[in-house]
Amino acid sequence: MAQPKKQSSPRKTGMRRSHLVEKLAKRVNGHSPVKVLIGKKKSSTKQK
Repeated sequence: MAQPKKQSSPRKTGMRRSHLVEKLAKRVNGHSPVKVLIGKKKSSTKQK
C-alpha cells in the first residue's frame, strides 16, 4: 500500500502518516474480504 506523505504541520493529530494509513486500512476492512492488518494492539473495526 502506498504511504501518504506527512502534512506540513506534523503535530496535528490525525494528519500524521500512521493515522492516515490506519483510517484507510479500516475503510478497506469494512468492504473487502481481504483484511488489512493495522497493528498488534489495534482491532480492525469497520469505519464509515
